[in-house]
Amino acid sequence: MTVGTTKLAKFESYQKTGIMRLAENLLAQADIQINGNRPWDLRVYDERFFDRAVGHANLGLGESYMDGWWDCHALDEFFYRILRSRIHKQVRGGLEDLLSVLKAKLFNLQRPSRAFQIGKRHYDLGNDLYQCMLDQRMIYSCGYWRDAGNLDAAQEAKLDLVCRKLHLKPGMKVLDIGCGWGGTAKYMAENHDMQVVGITVSGQQAEFAKNNCKGLPVEIRLLDYRDVNEPFDRVISIGMFEHVGVKNYHAYMAKVRSLLSNDGLFLLHTIGSNVSVFKGDRWIERYIFPNSMLPSASQITQAYEGLFVLEDWHNFGTDYDHTLMAWKNNFNSTWYKLRCNYSERFRRMWNYYLLSNAGAFRSRVSQLWQILLSPRGIIGGIRVPR
Repeated sequence: MTVGTTKLAKFESYQKTGIMRLAENLLAQADIQINGNRPWDLRVYDERFFDRAVGHANLGLGESYMDGWWDCHALDEFFYRILRSRIHKQVRGGLEDLLSVLKAKLFNLQRPSRAFQIGKRHYDLGNDLYQCMLDQRMIYSCGYWRDAGNLDAAQEAKLDLVCRKLHLKPGMKVLDIGCGWGGTAKYMAENHDMQVVGITVSGQQAEFAKNNCKGLPVEIRLLDYRDVNEPFDRVISIGMFEHVGVKNYHAYMAKVRSLLSNDGLFLLHTIGSNVSVFKGDRWIERYIFPNSMLPSASQITQAYEGLFVLEDWHNFGTDYDHTLMAWKNNFNSTWYKLRCNYSERFRRMWNYYLLSNAGAFRSRVSQLWQILLSPRGIIGGIRVPR
């Protein structure tokens, strides 16, 4: 008998409490069984899981998973069923959730003095982690899988799509807000003869990107977007707007508009939410992306109203499901390289992050949008590729 089955046998000897029955009934609405045999069924090893998960919503669910109190063979399918059935809306995080919302409404959690926190907490975890997990260009955003058979091809297709949407011409100057490890800037410089300025709030990203783009007309700066003050022909923001915060959306759009020529184009690539919120998920906030949240369509349109004309809005959110599963496979297949620098608890946390998000995109709770904006509208319209 394995350690897991020993724990399971011990748990099954407990008498069911009211909160256990509540959890059982909730999960049944999503066709999930406690200690069932299907890949998406959860196996509970510690009865304290129930109080923690029901009392603290996703924060308690995630922390108890990190602590090994429960497990699931297919976390992505577990979360797909949870989110598709909407049973998560029946569980509230109590007073802590209320205080978290009030804090987000009262304070600007993404103000300039906090701009570099996300870089230190997430993107500076270690380049070794991201080199193992991502594609060969180290693009940390959704790939475009329409005609792609693997992660490298999907990310190259995404970069090609972005460049075609922007109608680039040789010699143009492009600002890449949230340039990551320089993969997009390098692609634009090598394939479209662009001059690119890439900015990031991650020291490790900036150092890597500078080496990655050496010899090309690419300048990498460790800089907050609010501190850029020069003109550009094109601006791109790929996978960065999620860190801006609702209190800063309009100021962000105004800043981009001030940098862009009148005949320029701005491409915003962001994860999106079906509903307007003022804060992010508490587990994600605590362990993955501090000071982050997902924008809704209405929040975005209100932010650019009076500043930009909408040229195109493209949703390919289901492609993020494929991207996240590819990252999960890469991460786990190379764990033997990473285990010396990262703990087993980190491995569980990272899998929970990747697979819960895959389930969110699969269930259509989360979206991925590419939004093309122009300052005054393109005369005669613009052909936008797919």
